[in-house]
Amino acid sequence: MVEDGDQAGRDWCEEKGYPGYTSYASLNDLPHRAPAFSDLIKVLDKSAEDFARAVCWQLGSGRLVCDSLWINILGEGGNHSGHIHPNSIISGTCYITMPEGAGAIRFEDPRLGLMMAAPPLSPGAPARRQRFQYMTPKAGDVLMWESWLRHEVMTNTSEEARISISFNYSLTG
Repeated sequence: MVEDGDQAGRDWCEEKGYPGYTSYASLNDLPHRAPAFSDLIKVLDKSAEDFARAVCWQLGSGRLVCDSLWINILGEGGNHSGHIHPNSIISGTCYITMPEGAGAIRFEDPRLGLMMAAPPLSPGAPARRQRFQYMTPKAGDVLMWESWLRHEVMTNTSEEARISISFNYSLTG
């Protein structure tokens, strides 16, 4: 497995208390290590362009570039606390394995972190109006979102690993 050959990544995970393995802070050359990662970026590039159109971005002469791609492995009890992806415009995850109980991804209403007043919700408010949105992807799914959107990975209650590949896109040119 890739984590066996990535001592720097394992050290980073231990130092930061990351409950599993991530190549986020250590391997920045995955597309050069294995052709499958280069192939994945080609598919993601098309999806990023579709995403930009769907959110009505006018990119002008700018070009979307996948500037980071990393592996995440969360075993039983592993989670990833709330965070954003600074200096990026699109972030996302490609799900490789998602065993039953692997832990949903939770997206947070951005008003919460800005200390904005928001009245309580009526009982029975529809899911789309809730302050947190939970998604439980399946293996093979790809999710993309704007990088400013705070999100977290809920605890993996499965004995099997939750494996994903995350990425960021920036705008150049």
